[in-house]
Amino acid sequence: MTILDDAIGLVSPAWKAARLRSRAVIRAYEAVTPTRTHKARRENRSANQLSQMGAVSLREQARHLDNNHDLVIGVFDKLEERVVGSKGIIVEPQPLLTSGRIAEKLAADIRKKWAEWSVSPEVTGQYTRPVMERLMLRTWLRDGEVFGQLVSGNAAGLEPSAGIPFWIEALEPDFVPMTSDEASGMNQGVFLNDWGRPKKYQVYKSLPVSGRQFDTKEIDAANMLHLKFTRRLHQIRGTSLLSGVLIRLSALKEYEDSELTAARIAAALGMYIKKGDGQSYEDGGTGSEADDRELNIQPGMLYDDLLPGEEIGMIKSDRPNPNLETFRNGQLRAVAAGSRVSFSSASRNYNGTYSAQRQELVESTDGYLILQDAFIAAVTRPVYRAWLKMAIASGQIVLPRGVDMDSLYNAVYAGPVMPWIDPVKEANAWKTQIRGGAATESDWVRASGRNPDDVKRRRKAEIDENHKQGLVFDTDPANDKGGTSAEATKPGEPPPESERRKK
Repeated sequence: MTILDDAIGLVSPAWKAARLRSRAVIRAYEAVTPTRTHKARRENRSANQLSQMGAVSLREQARHLDNNHDLVIGVFDKLEERVVGSKGIIVEPQPLLTSGRIAEKLAADIRKKWAEWSVSPEVTGQYTRPVMERLMLRTWLRDGEVFGQLVSGNAAGLEPSAGIPFWIEALEPDFVPMTSDEASGMNQGVFLNDWGRPKKYQVYKSLPVSGRQFDTKEIDAANMLHLKFTRRLHQIRGTSLLSGVLIRLSALKEYEDSELTAARIAAALGMYIKKGDGQSYEDGGTGSEADDRELNIQPGMLYDDLLPGEEIGMIKSDRPNPNLETFRNGQLRAVAAGSRVSFSSASRNYNGTYSAQRQELVESTDGYLILQDAFIAAVTRPVYRAWLKMAIASGQIVLPRGVDMDSLYNAVYAGPVMPWIDPVKEANAWKTQIRGGAATESDWVRASGRNPDDVKRRRKAEIDENHKQGLVFDTDPANDKGGTSAEATKPGEPPPESERRKK
């Protein structure tokens, strides 16, 4: 109680009791009370206020680390591999007929044109679709967001790819200014309606340079991709994935640089000659014979040129620091926890048993799939649907009769899946799931990062060619009799003696 409480109690005991009860309720949570050891730091600003103040600085720091820090480069490289992969996001068209069956010919035509267009999908013509998707993913996670303008129809200076007048202009977040104008409803370069839905974006016509002004244009939200990394609702612009680990990463780099410098100094062998007391030798001045002595070090050497009272000592070296790796691994575990990657991937340390590695892989895969789903929803799906619309409008894809128009844009989107640690165990697990009805053959093929239709088509062509050439291999289950390939039956020949005895 305070003096104020005592004074209030003289006037109104009920008021004093209410104050004491309220104070007891507040202090029921120790975390809300600042103390000498607990600062109780709080954040009461909105997500947009935080972005306005720090988004640009965060992405510039992240870019610096992505240019100069090997660990950060490795983190983003691994995220590229596990979220988008080498082949990009695989799109499998699934249009249906009115009978409910898949329109196979239409799906094949769409796949063919999509593959041709994917060779040069963006306005500069420098990147294939997988490369463009990996760059957009890296920009999204490093800078916090990435933009992309959908360009349709005839455009000056652009040649249709695969005969389809449709391109993507990928844009870094610098192209959209962080300016606001309440009168026009623009907040951080984005025009919003009363519900907070983006209507259009203000975009620089060329990459802005500090100190120079550039013309801007407005792009309708229907023609703009905006993939942002957010941790709060109502956040208009994104923040870097590394926002929570930037300080740790920067400090770790400085610490490792200091340790490396110390190790380099320690690696330069240093020795000294300990003199006796002042009376045990004469000061010969500079240029004396004692000052010109040299020590040639070789195995098994003996040095007997010391003067009375002298002895040779070696400067002690305690570098490299034997605890550096342990400390570094601890820091990397914290970095991995805040960046959705596994510790093994961040540190490239793959020690451990099969069970431990698989447990880590399973847990980290969910994080990759979350990022993958966000990328597909904001980039791949709208790009595919807008592309298909233009492909049909340009006559490159003709719709057959009997197509269910409501299912025209149906597709399965698949990215990299959890890799195999032990292929034999994983393959047996897939067989068990398929035989039990819990999975399909297509799921198995997609799990290896391939297209099921392409695999089946190549497989059938391979088996047909083997039969045509009279080649028999036990890789074809029809020829596998449970023994070696030498016991397999060739087409048109009677079964081997071992099989006849079994019958």
